[in-house]
Amino acid sequence: MHRFKRVPLSVALGSLFLSGALVANAAWADATPQGLPYVQDWSNTSLITANDDWSGVPGVMGYRGDALTGATNTNPQSILADGTGVPDVNANQTAPNSFGTGGVAEFELADPSIALTGSGTADAPFILLNLNTSGWQAIQVGYLLRDLDGSADNAVQQVALQYRVGASGDFTDVPAAYVADATTANQATQTTPVSVTLPAAAANQPLLQLRVITSNAGGSDEWVGIDNLSVTGTPDGGVVNLPIVATCPAGLSVVAAGAGSVMLAAQDADSVVNSATISGGALAGISLGSFSAATADGESASVSLDVSGLAAGSYPVQISFGNNEAQTTTCTVTVTASGVTRIPAIQGSGSASPLAGQTVTTEGVVTRLNNNGFYLQDETGDGDAATSDGVFVFTSSAPTVSVGDRVRLTAKVVEYNTGAASNAMTLANPLTQLTTVTGLSVLASGLSIAPTPVAFPEAVEGDLERVEGMLVEIATPLTVSQNYFQGRYGQVTLAAEGRLVKPTNLYPAGSVDAQNLADDNARRRIILDDGTSLQNANPTAYIGDDNTLRAGDTLPGLVGVIDYGLATSSNTGIADYRIHPVAPVNFSRANPRSAAPDPLGGNVRVASFNVLNYFTTFIDGTTADGQSGQGCTLGGAVSAGNCRGANNATEFARQRDKIVAAIAAIDADVVGLMEIENNGNIAVNNLVAALNAVMGAGTYASTDLPVGGTGTDAIRQALIYKPAKLAPVGSAQSDTDAIHSRPPLAQVFQAANGERFSLVVNHFKSKGSCPASGINTDQGDGQGCWNALRVEQAQALRSFIGGIQSGIDGDVLVIGDLNAYGREAPVLDLIDNGFEDQVSRFDAAGYSYVFDGEAGTLDHALASASLNSQIVGARHWHINADEPAIIDYNTEYKQPACATCGPDYYSATAYRSSDHDPVVVGLSLLKSLTGTNGRDVIIGTPGDDVIRGGIGADTLTSGAGNDVIVYASMRDAGDSVTDFAPGVDRLDLSALLASLGINQATALANGHVRVVAVSGGVSVQIDADGMAGSAAFRPLATLKGVSAAEMDPVRDLGL
Repeated sequence: MHRFKRVPLSVALGSLFLSGALVANAAWADATPQGLPYVQDWSNTSLITANDDWSGVPGVMGYRGDALTGATNTNPQSILADGTGVPDVNANQTAPNSFGTGGVAEFELADPSIALTGSGTADAPFILLNLNTSGWQAIQVGYLLRDLDGSADNAVQQVALQYRVGASGDFTDVPAAYVADATTANQATQTTPVSVTLPAAAANQPLLQLRVITSNAGGSDEWVGIDNLSVTGTPDGGVVNLPIVATCPAGLSVVAAGAGSVMLAAQDADSVVNSATISGGALAGISLGSFSAATADGESASVSLDVSGLAAGSYPVQISFGNNEAQTTTCTVTVTASGVTRIPAIQGSGSASPLAGQTVTTEGVVTRLNNNGFYLQDETGDGDAATSDGVFVFTSSAPTVSVGDRVRLTAKVVEYNTGAASNAMTLANPLTQLTTVTGLSVLASGLSIAPTPVAFPEAVEGDLERVEGMLVEIATPLTVSQNYFQGRYGQVTLAAEGRLVKPTNLYPAGSVDAQNLADDNARRRIILDDGTSLQNANPTAYIGDDNTLRAGDTLPGLVGVIDYGLATSSNTGIADYRIHPVAPVNFSRANPRSAAPDPLGGNVRVASFNVLNYFTTFIDGTTADGQSGQGCTLGGAVSAGNCRGANNATEFARQRDKIVAAIAAIDADVVGLMEIENNGNIAVNNLVAALNAVMGAGTYASTDLPVGGTGTDAIRQALIYKPAKLAPVGSAQSDTDAIHSRPPLAQVFQAANGERFSLVVNHFKSKGSCPASGINTDQGDGQGCWNALRVEQAQALRSFIGGIQSGIDGDVLVIGDLNAYGREAPVLDLIDNGFEDQVSRFDAAGYSYVFDGEAGTLDHALASASLNSQIVGARHWHINADEPAIIDYNTEYKQPACATCGPDYYSATAYRSSDHDPVVVGLSLLKSLTGTNGRDVIIGTPGDDVIRGGIGADTLTSGAGNDVIVYASMRDAGDSVTDFAPGVDRLDLSALLASLGINQATALANGHVRVVAVSGGVSVQIDADGMAGSAAFRPLATLKGVSAAEMDPVRDLGL
């Protein structure tokens, strides 16, 4: 999987929804060409109130600029293609230092502005102006570039201006407007004015489109404000005196007898606005506040319209602005004084407010403060369970009220879509909130609201809508199901009645059982949120012992305020109800870490591990061996932009140490690796060297590169093994079927006893980067995108394995990241054709990955029928899927790289070494040696053997390895074992004791078995009736060269 640091986990899936975004284009914009002169300073923050909605800003539209360039640091002057595919604006943002969704944003700061920043998805974001320049010549464009980002980010943020005539075709760059870097690190003070005259082609056009564009920078992009837009020119008739342009809200609402105010502004491109008056004289209770005159031509003047003590009613107020050339202009603001509307009436009984778009005055008690607003609840409620008594009041900055205050305020009712315009979940469940607050007054303090008990899980998905904005108590125990966004957003996905399981991990896609489990998951899920809109907050919310919070940890319940929002980093991703706690949250460690995988038995240990982009070529172009200016190969092209792992050598050292700690603890005899850089054996041998430095020289080696090649992807599969335990037989092979970009890798191994098995390592096509059409689009059945391709890959894999089985060895173990959960079609294709799922065989609750809060198995071990009986155990080691991403090796968004972010919780341990859990398999590859009914001499192999001498007195030499000598009856007695090694070898007496009716568990205590010293060794003897009878002990086997003190009957005889 791609790392979160550059492309959030769900942004990897973002292209799924591009076609949906196109549909929203016309409905969420007003593309009417605007006449000249044109000005826009963004001071009216009510113009943009919902994500991706530009309908309040005639003539202007923002776009994300997806796929306009595939590289970072592209000069935007060279990006001339259309790019109007994905409309974009992230509305009502307040924290440019931490807000990390690339594209276009509206920042409601003290001096508001829209802004651009690039990302892995937003390749070249821009704003587009539609203008009508008919009758105008010498078109002049001016704007102010503002560095809004005061964080440690220090990208080279290039900005360009372009134009085109009409609504199609390429744009033309305006070189004089190019700014090489509009930002500075650690401060938000840099401003860069741009003022240019466009070429003559821009004049006298019914539609002239201008765009201000940036591009995805290398490193972490910064927000560049595009402010004080001004477009003017010279009329065809000659120079004229340009008019004053006023910016006034349509209305101001206050409570009757209450107070309120609103800011008004005006500017004149060629004059100084120097006065403001109420036309017709002052009105009782309505006046203008302190006037701030413009200081130069084109600058803004401002004044407040203040209201106090009005009787209920509507009052149109006309304000006149004047300039130093005796020009005037007017605007009208309608002041409405009204009574109090209670919060339940604002919320209504549906998912949206019946008063949406209206301005109301309301009262309530403050129950919780967020960084950008507060929750307000009716003091008594209306007694109707269907209508919520609470609501969120959006203030954009830190609220000035306190919990327990009873306040009155006037505000606009808004249904805020917390996701994209194309997100069906957030569209169906908008968050009712109050914005554009005026007349806020504290009526009383020290009050409290008792939390309302709510049943959880929900009886029906969506039940929590009736308590949106309210203080509630959930008394049901809750379990952590996902913590991926704990560090980034302060979010943890919780579930009632235990963890959430991916439905298609247990049931076939589209089945009734799968749908029922999906519905059950939705009712059981709730998002614990830290109650801020900050990213990478310090301190990190909910971090516990060992600097972690593990999935599976528990809470007895919660008290907090309910709202609705995204549960992921993608604005097109899933959403659900959230709870913002009002008291400290203390988790219990119900799912502790383990230092190593559970013992599985067997004599060969196999592991499969997705090592999350182990690249020795780094994103900054340097390499692990000290080179610079290098790149990674993808589809034949070499570029640093193709590299997916560590940013630099510092991060790589941290990544390597974690991976080494994990593999060393697994201590497998052979490990199949996924997401190793596809650069020959350079990356895998780097890992081998690091492992051998810790575990001892020669502990691991890598297999040779496969006959058939390693594919065209930037990553590949690899195999490392212990030469002391296994030897490769023949060459490694890869499947040459073109269906694979990461072809399966196969190698036959032989143990010291001569037993063989074939290991096939896989990494099927991921679920992300969806196509726009065809059978590989998301079919809505839970299997995600590219499922049809993964089925084809499974079919090709079976054909490839058939060749291996007929050629060298029939015992095959298929391992790897199949990017399909346990009962999805690609896995079922293998199961239905003779392969047995070893993880579900030994652990019905197995999982290796968590996505959208649901756990499931992507990392598999499937055995052929002939190998199945030789497998004694298979389990995942939960070192990654249960751990928060914030403890991984990445250094950005952590101290000290980010001074305002949370601490760096990194440690050189196995935990969060990747995003997938490794799977470990125990094989019992024993050589079976069987004697005759006579006196045999049997000599074992250098490996692990099972020896059955049979009837008669045999001489047995087991050889090296962990050997088992089996006795079935007393007719097998009289053997001499020449090289028995206590603690290594073992006598298996189970069948013999069963033949005599002796309980193996009490055989020693009841006197049925004893070990006595004899000349040259010890004798293992059997008494059929034990201490209760008179029968004598009979010698079973003499173990030469062994003393009685060395023998442990439990260990060496299985008693």
